[in-house]
Amino acid sequence: MKSEAAPVLPLGAGSQQGTPKRPQRKSFALVFLSLILFCVTFSDFGFLQRLLPQNGGAVDFKSGCTQPEPLLPGQNSDLEKAYDHIASSAFRNATIKRLSAAVQVKTESFDDLGAIGEDPRWDVFYGFHDFLEKTFPRIHKQLLVEKINTHGLLYTWKGSDESLKPTLLMAHQDTVPVPPETISSWTYPPWSGAYDGQYIWGRGASDCKNQLIAAMETLELLLEAKFQPKRTILLSFGFDEECSGTRGASQLADFIQKRYGNDGIAVVVDEGSGFEQAWGTLFAKPGTAEKGYTDVHITVRMPGGHSSVPSDHTSIGILSELITKIEAEQYRTRLVDANPYYTQLQCGAAYSPEFPSKLKQLLGRRPSHNTCKAKPDHLALEAAKQGPEIKYLMQTSQAVDVISGGIKVNALPERATVVVNHRINIGETTQAVKDRLTSLAGEVAKKHNLSLHAFDGKEEPSSIILSPSTYELEVAPVTPADGSVKSPFSILAGTTRALYGKEVVVTPGIMTGNTDTRYYWDLTRHIFRFAPGFDPEDKAGLGSIHTVDERVSVLNHVNAVRWFMLFVRNMDEAEL
Repeated sequence: MKSEAAPVLPLGAGSQQGTPKRPQRKSFALVFLSLILFCVTFSDFGFLQRLLPQNGGAVDFKSGCTQPEPLLPGQNSDLEKAYDHIASSAFRNATIKRLSAAVQVKTESFDDLGAIGEDPRWDVFYGFHDFLEKTFPRIHKQLLVEKINTHGLLYTWKGSDESLKPTLLMAHQDTVPVPPETISSWTYPPWSGAYDGQYIWGRGASDCKNQLIAAMETLELLLEAKFQPKRTILLSFGFDEECSGTRGASQLADFIQKRYGNDGIAVVVDEGSGFEQAWGTLFAKPGTAEKGYTDVHITVRMPGGHSSVPSDHTSIGILSELITKIEAEQYRTRLVDANPYYTQLQCGAAYSPEFPSKLKQLLGRRPSHNTCKAKPDHLALEAAKQGPEIKYLMQTSQAVDVISGGIKVNALPERATVVVNHRINIGETTQAVKDRLTSLAGEVAKKHNLSLHAFDGKEEPSSIILSPSTYELEVAPVTPADGSVKSPFSILAGTTRALYGKEVVVTPGIMTGNTDTRYYWDLTRHIFRFAPGFDPEDKAGLGSIHTVDERVSVLNHVNAVRWFMLFVRNMDEAEL
């Protein structure tokens, strides 16, 4: 039944003669609604200011990506001679032999290692310690060498000024294993440390015995040049980074914290991201943040029986249905201001000649604080079009990695399990993952009349069980990275630009994986995951780690030694 249309009254109709006319309610409502929509769309009025012409109409992206001047330490003839020696053929040949020999020591770590002293697979590190002591005699004679939890190494070069917080350089001694079935695929045997005139080949050559040897080379050279540091220098080398660092870095961090206290370290440099060519610009990207981490174990329990009389849906079938639901929708692509990739976008807009115009437009119009989780993040979505390696800098990832179920073809599977790996985006938490999986599992459980036990530690027949992993990590604290102030970041950036040139743009980076620094958060706010060696002709880069034909360019390695030499001295002179 249709309602009758209201009669159209002439303007002013219905008001009594002599009474002031009231504003139209419809017009007022439209204005009010428009104002609400405007406020919701643009959450801060600074947006308007950015749209208005400023400084000739251009947005000043450089203010969000300040580049410090190249930084060189003060003059010292002995130290400059030692630095120049790094570029010599004599040093190059010697360090090739040392890194090659380090690779030849087989220091694999495994997920199923037993207790130290009981599992003989740990014993490989005794040989590696012997190698280091023989190769770097000055360090082992003149510095304090401490072994933490048997195989962790802590070297201390005490500075003359105890009021200055120490500089801490990190690396790990262990490598991922080499699967025996892949050995025939290597160009050179994985434990040969072969040198072909450009690269040193082998497991650990770039992850990360190169960084460990570069740090040792640096201190050995400084000792030979009779350097006298004001700021204490520490080297901390774990031995189980490839299986979460619980016995190595965790114990080392606790030991260092007891000695120096919370926030007792000036700066930490560990392995991490390196250099990237993007938009016609070379970026150095020290990792100032790490994504979080969690694995979720999902188990479906169903009654067993003979396969000749099956249920409509077995535990494997129901688990498959849940996996399909999980993979049907990804987590949101979202870029919060604290994410270091937001700074790299500003750096690209400021310095890169090939920076995409659409990205620049979206960046210039972005509200100053992108905190709304409900609205699409158009800047992040546009940036993600560059590829998955960029997208997952701004998105929680999910990967169904391990599945098991069933033991015999004629027996219904009573239990099926899957493990889903997640790397948590900056601005999100592991709880968001648990909430989402609980919701999806609840839908499947209800459909099949199953009980749901979501992270409650319980298990029963005819149920879906969600369990957290034993290892879980929230998003790391983000290291301050303002190049306009005197800070460890400005020292690092200035050192990098002094070595590689002012055309290099230093921007904070984000790690999608985790390093041993996960245990060092309380020691300092200034943690950098950085591989400082660079070779423009190196086509392997970080892409060869954890796989066949791992290798590192010799020029990359030599430049890492040069960088550590400058950085240690710059930190020693810094007034922070």
